[in-house]
Amino acid sequence: MLLQICPLNFDVAKRAGVSEKAWGGVFGESTDQRVEKFTESVSFDHRLYAHDIDGSVAHAQMLAKVGLLSEDECQQIEQQLAQIRQQIEQGEFRYDIALEDIHMHIERALVERLGDTGRKLHTARSRNDQVSTDIRLWVRASIDRVSDLLLDLQRAFLGRCEADLDIILPGYTHMQRAQPVLAPHYWLAYCEKLERDRQRLGDCRRRANQLPLGAAAMAGTSLPIDRLDVADRLGFEGVAANSLDISSDRDFLLEFAFVLALIAEHLSGWAEEWILWATVEFDFIRLPQTFCTGSSIMPQKINPDVLELIRGKTARVVGNLQGLLVLVKGLPMAYNRDLQEDKQPIFDSFDTVSACLELAAPLVAGAELKRESIAARLDRGFLDATTFMEYLIRRGTPQRSAHHLVGQLVATAMAKNCRLSDLPLDDYRSLDESLDESVYEVLGVERAVASFQSYGSTGPEQVASQIARWRQALGAAPKNN
Repeated sequence: MLLQICPLNFDVAKRAGVSEKAWGGVFGESTDQRVEKFTESVSFDHRLYAHDIDGSVAHAQMLAKVGLLSEDECQQIEQQLAQIRQQIEQGEFRYDIALEDIHMHIERALVERLGDTGRKLHTARSRNDQVSTDIRLWVRASIDRVSDLLLDLQRAFLGRCEADLDIILPGYTHMQRAQPVLAPHYWLAYCEKLERDRQRLGDCRRRANQLPLGAAAMAGTSLPIDRLDVADRLGFEGVAANSLDISSDRDFLLEFAFVLALIAEHLSGWAEEWILWATVEFDFIRLPQTFCTGSSIMPQKINPDVLELIRGKTARVVGNLQGLLVLVKGLPMAYNRDLQEDKQPIFDSFDTVSACLELAAPLVAGAELKRESIAARLDRGFLDATTFMEYLIRRGTPQRSAHHLVGQLVATAMAKNCRLSDLPLDDYRSLDESLDESVYEVLGVERAVASFQSYGSTGPEQVASQIARWRQALGAAPKNN
């Protein structure tokens, strides 16, 4: 479960001496304050506090099970960790950059309360596999959140289908009018894209859901721990098998960053189309004004700023992916401090994509297709040309010959500034004497749409079947007004 990021209270006056550092035993000099400021990560990794506490509780319970903690010590640790969690969530926890990260903050707070009992919690674990465990728990919960938001957006698209069932849209290739499609066919195209995104998230979750805890620094531990027990307590599907690989493995993080980038790309393409559709030139769609803004100087403007920002924020998400790929490209095996830099980009990508998805679903549900405006220009662009060509193919004309013949007819219609259905029969017969009045039975946008029959096409029966399939897959979709 993702928790709200809690406010930070930094204690800049306090400064841990070398003897207070978790790793300070071998050092004879205190850390330079500039280094402490440079190396701290608690300013951003504090959002892992709940996952760190969950992992610590499971670790303590396992240590008690194998006899490395007493039952009383385990209970004390659990009780104090619960109080620390509450203190953090209430904004009462004090942070000090000298303690570096959220893991050391929680451990220090525990030691201050329990003394040596608190010091025992770090038995058989290092910050390396602790960090990896926390970020895997966070990724797992974040994947679930994004998947839920994608489901909401799919249902919003599906919810449009009934109200828009009879609307025919001009389909485009190369941004030129190509063939007619039913509006629900267009909505369901996004359901397909988003479903692939959800499937990729599921794949990523399976690889992330492997427990790393227990690798210790890199080679494992000589203590009799039970990693399978910890995995079971934390809901991991399995245990990472190689201690050397564990602390350096960020494949699951890169994979999550990629999936988030691809989701952002899909949202950006949708936003671009609707930005165009909302222009006077297209005049296909009316966006809900609650998702638009105005101009400070032009009083008539209703700007699609939310869509533009969804398109723009995609650049950040793609950039974060590139940064993470470069981050790990030359790292030697096991943990390196470079990996501290993995959290800010993945946090930002998750936050950005989540914010876009939270707005996308209500925007989709609240928009309205401009039926009359679409219909008024639907006969432009010879959208019925391809289905007329297929009519000729069914009559026995070779495809290449039929393609050429229809191209000649389109050129004739363009010269006369009319539709194919407006051409007299003589124009058709001048190219093929066998043609008769039946040609007019397949011309026109409505007839073109009705003629589609292949699986996955925009034909009415196929679309109705796909709507039913998606209703079953996604559950009841809301009906948009």
